[in-house]
This record gives sequence, structure tokens and C-alpha cells, in this order.
Amino acid sequence: MSKHWVLPPPSAAGLALPLPQVSALLARLGQADAHAVAEDLLRLVGAQVPLAQCAIFAFEAGRKPSVVAVGDRSRTQELPHIAEAYVSRFHRLDGLAAVMQAEWAAALKAGPEAPRIVLHRQTGADIAHEAYRQTCYERPQVAERLAVLALYEGRRWLSVHLYRGTEHGPFDDAAVRVVEAFAPLIVQAVRLHHTGLAVHQDLGGLLLARAVRRWPQLTQRDQDVLVALLDGLDTGALAERLGLTVASAQTYCQRVYRKLGVAGQRELVGALLATTC
Repeated sequence: MSKHWVLPPPSAAGLALPLPQVSALLARLGQADAHAVAEDLLRLVGAQVPLAQCAIFAFEAGRKPSVVAVGDRSRTQELPHIAEAYVSRFHRLDGLAAVMQAEWAAALKAGPEAPRIVLHRQTGADIAHEAYRQTCYERPQVAERLAVLALYEGRRWLSVHLYRGTEHGPFDDAAVRVVEAFAPLIVQAVRLHHTGLAVHQDLGGLLLARAVRRWPQLTQRDQDVLVALLDGLDTGALAERLGLTVASAQTYCQRVYRKLGVAGQRELVGALLATTC
């Protein structure tokens, strides 16, 4: 089979989807926990074909790619670092780069209603660059990666990378057919998730801007705490994000609440949504 191909029309046989797992996936789309969608896709597709990891990336011309989400079946705690190394150092060496360039015009013409879904497979043996191969394939013991990608908003590729471990071996024909059957659901779910995250981030940015205009006495640390509170983090998660002890995080939160004249997190969000400044 070619290293990359366009998804063929769905077969008459179709695929019986496990509705509870599909419902769980849909319920998490666009939530602040960005990685939940990768974990859910890993469980959903992995129930049909053995998989080790899932990573979702966004590629946009002229910009560094971004990591949308990662999911890992307790294979290594390093997957987030590997994903960051990929977007920072190795993405240009990926065979996907040439695929996205070759498919751009046809994908743009297809439009969002019936997106042109492209699949690309790659093993460590396909990679000549030693550091790339060692970091993304040999160290996490990946046998093969199968990517499902589609163009979004006419300017951004979203690509879902499904990884088979060395204990699974490369994707065989049956496994590829399973991924092909899931591909339309994968593409649409990731599109909705990415849109939901963008809306969440835009709303958080709007509320932060309102707070800074209304309460100019907020320090940079106050603003960092405010962003974490708007993201819905509890005190423990806020402390971890900002590198604080839990006691210090509680102190900072209370200071922000006092400055804004609110009693807690819920009242804080309500005050920012209500203000028109």
C-alpha cells in the first residue's frame, strides 16, 4: 500500500460503533482538558485494533505546529515531551510535510462538508534522521504510525497520529481498514474539539482583558492566577501550573478575590461575564 492515500468511500459493511464510548468522546469535545479527546480516541479505536499512543497536531503554514492533545496507554510518561520535540525539531523531517503540500489544493477544493481525508503511514525505518527516529520511534518503542489528517478552515491541517507499539507490530490490512472506518468520526470529532478549545481560549482571553481594564491594580502574578481560575482549576492544579505550594496558591487566590470584590470562583466568573467595561 502507498505511504499515503485518500480515504475511499465507506464500505457497505460499515462498523458497529460502541455507543457508550462514542458518547464519552462527544461529551469531552471542546473542554478545557485538551488531552481527554486523545485518550478517548485511543480507547475507542484501541478497542478494535491494538494501539499504544495517540497524538493530535495542528499544522498551519508559516507557524510552528502545535500539540492539540496526547493520549498514552501507560507506555511512557514522556509522550508530552516527545510531542513537543516533534513540533519543535522534527516535523519538517516527517513524510507528512510532503503529503500536506501535495494534497493542499485538492483538500481546499473539497471543503468542510465532505473533507478530503488523507492517511499516511510511517515506520522508524522510513526516517533517515537519527535523532528524529530515536526520539519519536525507538525510545517509545513505536513500530508504526498511521496518521489521519484533513484540512480545517481552508488553512490548518489537523492530524491524528495513531501509534502501534513494537509488541503490536506494524498495521496490517485489517487494522488499516478499521482505522479507515473510524476516520470520518475521528476527523469530525477533532474539528469540533479544536473549535471548542478555541472558543474557550477566546472567552478566557476576553474575560482576562475585561478584568485588567476594570482592575488595573492586578499584578502579573494576579493575572496568572486569574487565568488559572477562569480555566476552572482547583487550588491543587493551580499550584502545580504556577509552581507554587498549595498554601501559597490559596493565598494568591484570596488576594485576587479581595481585589475583585468577590467571594469565590463562581462569583468571579459571574462578575466578569456581567461587566461591560
